[in-house]
Amino acid sequence: MKKVISSRILQRRARVKTTIIGMLCILLILLAVFADRLVPHDPNATSALLIRRAPSAEYPFGTDSFGRCVFSRVLSGARTTIFATSFLVVITFAIGTVLGILSGYYGGFIDGIIMRIAELFLAFPQMVVAIAVAGILGGGLRAALIALGVTAWTGYAKIARSHTLSIKSENYIAAARLAGKKGWQIILFHILPNILFPLVTNALTQIGTTMIGISGLSFLGLGVIPPQAEWGSMINESRAYIQLAPWSVLFPAGATILTIMLFNYLGDAVMELKAAERRA
Repeated sequence: MKKVISSRILQRRARVKTTIIGMLCILLILLAVFADRLVPHDPNATSALLIRRAPSAEYPFGTDSFGRCVFSRVLSGARTTIFATSFLVVITFAIGTVLGILSGYYGGFIDGIIMRIAELFLAFPQMVVAIAVAGILGGGLRAALIALGVTAWTGYAKIARSHTLSIKSENYIAAARLAGKKGWQIILFHILPNILFPLVTNALTQIGTTMIGISGLSFLGLGVIPPQAEWGSMINESRAYIQLAPWSVLFPAGATILTIMLFNYLGDAVMELKAAERRA
């Protein structure tokens, strides 16, 4: 009885934790969606009279070396960073899941080809490959997304394949085959729903990694091209003046760290909730 009560308490705590962190993540996404309406100043407007002003009531995060409002640029950069990250995670999630399921379900030649390609990309550090690809493509946000996407799908493919291999030998899959269902029907209605949770959890944890990648490429000059606001490029633009205007580096860096931490915590909270539900 005590174990049941303890499991229910843990489940309730995990649910509350997941809800709170999820609401904070939704708030960040809403800030990114409505950034254009929330910015107090034009994020790209320069002024020689406002160069490197300290934070004040009019400019809460101060101004940068071009006299631009850092607060407005952080809000505007949230749209670029969060939307680009979300787009890349969704695309790589879809591609990796499809390839992983096909590899695990059909096996043989298809499995060999897909897994050899995945292992080829996994043989090199992701950021090294991303820098090389982004450099070849000439930089820019599109080049950064392609560069990171080249290797990002492999993680989802590995997870989807391993879970598909364990599920396809289950009795209900054999029953579905005997019932005359085609391969795509079994994949869509029987395999995918049962492997979706670990894939979604992995996607939540990959948001932070992807965001670091996009900001890192922008910091190196291979991602978002100024004056478009993006947290990594903002840090790169202002790092030479960090002693004169530290706020122009600290606020976009803080926004990046906070966002990555929230989405990582969300992934951990979802896994904790699932574990608590299983124990209950």
